[in-house]
Amino acid sequence: MLVLLGAANAAAVVALWVHGGGLHDEALTSAGRLTGLLGAYLALVSLVVVARGPRSSAWHRWAGHAVLWLLVSHTVLVTAGYTVANDSGFLRQFMRMVEELPGVITATAGLALLIGVAVANAVRRRIRYETWYFIHLYTYLAVVLGFSHQLATGTEFASDKPARTYWYAIYLAALVAVLWRLARNRPLRVDRVVGAGDVVHVEMSGRLRARPGQFFRWRFLTRGRWFEAHPFSLSAAPPRVRITVKGVGDFSRGLRHVRPGTRVLAEGPYGGFDPGPKTALIAGGVGITPIRSLLESIGGDVVVIHRGDPVLREELEALAAERGFSIHDRLELVPDLAERDAYVCGSPEMVDATVASLRAAGVKRIVTERFAF
Repeated sequence: MLVLLGAANAAAVVALWVHGGGLHDEALTSAGRLTGLLGAYLALVSLVVVARGPRSSAWHRWAGHAVLWLLVSHTVLVTAGYTVANDSGFLRQFMRMVEELPGVITATAGLALLIGVAVANAVRRRIRYETWYFIHLYTYLAVVLGFSHQLATGTEFASDKPARTYWYAIYLAALVAVLWRLARNRPLRVDRVVGAGDVVHVEMSGRLRARPGQFFRWRFLTRGRWFEAHPFSLSAAPPRVRITVKGVGDFSRGLRHVRPGTRVLAEGPYGGFDPGPKTALIAGGVGITPIRSLLESIGGDVVVIHRGDPVLREELEALAAERGFSIHDRLELVPDLAERDAYVCGSPEMVDATVASLRAAGVKRIVTERFAF
């Protein structure tokens, strides 16, 4: 349904471009305007349809690349069209557009921000999560700057009332969707914090809309933490609210010092897994947390393969005795592996290696969650 809605709106963008005379303009300029419109629309869609699971996560990455290339194409094609029309040099024409046309300088700034976000995504494993997160937030500013460009110079705003009404409507709908996503969950409170070696369990009180196995972006409203939102999976099935975090950075190590009563904002839920009748749940170390949550409600024939640090091992063994599933430490110990759906959670390196082994074993359906940003 959402795919059809998105395609219908994309078709509306093209139809309004045609209605506004897009086919009658100079070819390069006309193509540039269309790529700009499609890039703006796809940017709004990518803000609304955030990465909530394996499929939408892959789509979100694809959409981000498509937005960047569409808007770069918009800039190049429109500048080339004006260059041909005015018989001037490309760079000279671009500078004239920046200096003389209202909104072009803001659009250029917005495109520069999107390029910066793309660079941050490319090197995300080499920078701190907090740095990546703050850079990623500039996507919202880039969209605002692009909107101001449409207001100032967009043909669809200046001379076509139906198109102007449509674009105001979709920008407003995107704004409402983003605000709803941020406000839909009520604040929680920390009940207790339990340390276990380099792992910490944070238990919270309050109601949270979620399914077992999902994750949220958590914001602890304390001094020095309120502006940071970090992704962690639920390590117990709702209505219980608990996260289990391994101390690998300043933020995660500092969670053991959070005081009971601290208010917490949770954005989500994201992710999730819908198992078939036969399932293999595979985790590396602290990647067991969403699986631990799933095991409280999952049915059918289930096996768990847990490698690395024995995080939550006592709870897993108690659940295994209660619900009758088996726990292994190697894929080779599951004889009917090819007949099962597989859910893999852990570090990117562990997930990639496991997926390769599963495909070699003949597993057809593989869902992954990478514990990385």
